[in-house]
Amino acid sequence: QVQLVESGGGLVQAGGSLRLSCVASRSIFSYAMGWYRQAPGKQREMVAYITSGDGTNYADSVKGRFTISRDNAKNTVYLQMNNLKPEDTGVYYCRQEPHYWGQGTQVTVSS
Repeated sequence: QVQLVESGGGLVQAGGSLRLSCVASRSIFSYAMGWYRQAPGKQREMVAYITSGDGTNYADSVKGRFTISRDNAKNTVYLQMNNLKPEDTGVYYCRQEPHYWGQGTQVTVSS
């Protein structure tokens, strides 16, 4: 069992930036990690994914604006979000692939 705690969400104007953090209760060294989001009335979707070897993958809607990274020494994965748009609004969840989810952090982007 692992606990994942997200932080860094908030309210930001369009064009602004936020940095999300996800701290795990145990080592993430061997695990792929992902950030997902769920907008109101929509299904949860993958936003960004990083493998244990630092390979990355992004949803088309965030490519060039979001960057996922990891610090294994701190058991932490980050999501740097730049040039935010109102359609980025939602609850952002961290996942240690394939089973464990965090509780989510709200991101709201105003126009």
